[in-house]
Amino acid sequence: MNTHVKDMPQTKAKSHFMKRAWYVAALSADVGPEALFHRRLLDIPVLLYRKQDGAPVALHDRCPHRFVQLSAGKRNGDDIVCPYHALEFNAAGKCTRSPHGTGAIPRAAQVRSFPLVEKHGFIWIWLADEEPDHSLLLDYGPLEAGPPTGVGYTYMYLKAHYEMIIDNVMDLSHVDHVHGEIITTRGQLSPLIPQLKEGDDTIGARWEWKQTPPIGILANFLPEPDVEARHFVEVNWSRPANIQLTIGATQDDVPLGLDHCVGQYDLHVTTPETETATHYWFATRRNHLEHDAEFNAFKIKAMHDAFVNEDFPLIEAAGQAMETSDFLSLNPVLISSDAAPVKVRRIVKKLIAEENAD
Repeated sequence: MNTHVKDMPQTKAKSHFMKRAWYVAALSADVGPEALFHRRLLDIPVLLYRKQDGAPVALHDRCPHRFVQLSAGKRNGDDIVCPYHALEFNAAGKCTRSPHGTGAIPRAAQVRSFPLVEKHGFIWIWLADEEPDHSLLLDYGPLEAGPPTGVGYTYMYLKAHYEMIIDNVMDLSHVDHVHGEIITTRGQLSPLIPQLKEGDDTIGARWEWKQTPPIGILANFLPEPDVEARHFVEVNWSRPANIQLTIGATQDDVPLGLDHCVGQYDLHVTTPETETATHYWFATRRNHLEHDAEFNAFKIKAMHDAFVNEDFPLIEAAGQAMETSDFLSLNPVLISSDAAPVKVRRIVKKLIAEENAD
């Protein structure tokens, strides 16, 4: 008996990425009121734009007729007109107009739409087939707790697998060897074994140390910029690729926390473009000089340049040398500071395997 292909059970394609998670698609400021914005996320072409009421929209950036990018088309109010044959799609992805023949719209003329949440200066996207789980989008409210002149956002693009960026931020022992005066700990951080904090699907690491003079990004905001200060830095990873970093310093006898120290609250978020390229966003909110717009611009540019000019060349070179995205398959030599990033990698691998098994 012959078996037709359509009658055979369909096997779900396995993903290299975690899908059941909220990823950043863009900065809120990047998606304007009129323009169509294209970005590839987890190997999926996505069209982003705003409706006339300001609400963001995300559609699969591919017309179901001849597969042309809809982002190359034009708007008709809240609808998108394909540039090739002028099929028109609404914000839910439904075809609403065909100028061809009788104007009949094929039943299959539907573009996939993706759930979005706009929060903390970012547009977050849900790329899984399942309904979105809003409990998985964590609260990064401190980014918004202050004047706009006290927070900075920047976007970077890196030709490397996204987990290599997570490794870089979760293991801060590299700072004295990679970065310059702005964030050197003068050799104090590398010898320390970080304190780990493990949750079900979260990993945190914390370092505490003293240095003279204090770290460059904070020294001038302490009472005595050239005198020893106590420091702390804490990084906390959560799915799929978000790291919240807090750093502070003090010369007083107070607890080492942002409520008592001069410091900043940072967020590092990455979204894979492909297996070999990554979108990377960084946001930072400081608790000093908050009303100085000129310093704010200087601050975010300095941090951006440090990442791009100092971290990125090494990360990209390592990725090319590895010739695989599976870091642990190469049996790397591990040192004391690798505990947190290795644990993150194992959680990510477990979560992806669980999704692919469903």
